[in-house]
Amino acid sequence: MRTLKFFVIFLLCTCVILVNGCGSELESCKIQKRLQLEQIDRLETDKGTCEARLLECDRKLDTADTTCSIKQEGLQQTIAALQGDLARKKSLISRMQERLRGGAPLPVELSTMLEDFAAKNAMVTYDSSRGIVKFKSDLLFEVASDKLAASAREAVKALCSILNSERAKEFDIIIAGHTDDIPIGKPETLAKHPTNWHLSAHRAISVLKVMAGSKIDPKRMSARGFGEYRPVEPNKPNKAGNPKNRRVEIYIVPKGM
Repeated sequence: MRTLKFFVIFLLCTCVILVNGCGSELESCKIQKRLQLEQIDRLETDKGTCEARLLECDRKLDTADTTCSIKQEGLQQTIAALQGDLARKKSLISRMQERLRGGAPLPVELSTMLEDFAAKNAMVTYDSSRGIVKFKSDLLFEVASDKLAASAREAVKALCSILNSERAKEFDIIIAGHTDDIPIGKPETLAKHPTNWHLSAHRAISVLKVMAGSKIDPKRMSARGFGEYRPVEPNKPNKAGNPKNRRVEIYIVPKGM
């Protein structure tokens, strides 16, 4: 009950903050994330306590006199209650951690629009289980550049028409750039993008600029660059790369994430 009361109070406080617009958006996000992490820590502690009690009850049940049916029944009821409480805590922790990672299923109407968009664009895939639109960088950008190809601009603008819809306006947008592990070699490229980290971040920012020009509210957007460090498939030996790792991912997440 104490954990539930804390969680309810947390939700009420969050609602008041959103309604009255207290503090800067960035500070609100930091506070929200810190509170969620603190809540996860508390839940993890409660989960550990439940698991310890469950083990103790199992031990007692194993050593209980088989003729004492009343005692056995009480232990079994306690175990069932602890197992239910443990399952609820695990589910809550999983949901909160998924929100912190920025990936969760979207409303059916919005998800359907994104699926249709991906089906019409060869450079795009859509992960409906996590609400992620992925662009293949090889088709999105000119070689070793953060300059969007003309066809890619049109695809990004088409996506923006969906993200500007009333249903999508309830969500924020995280743009994440990724590269393979091929080192940047050309001097003219190195001058602008000293590392793959720079290149991935600059590509994400290029997409962000096109989206801002398509009337996506800048308050809804952020850009990230992960370089070569989050591959979706192994790169080839001797830093030969993998085209599937060169990509831009657009996460559609609840406001304030």
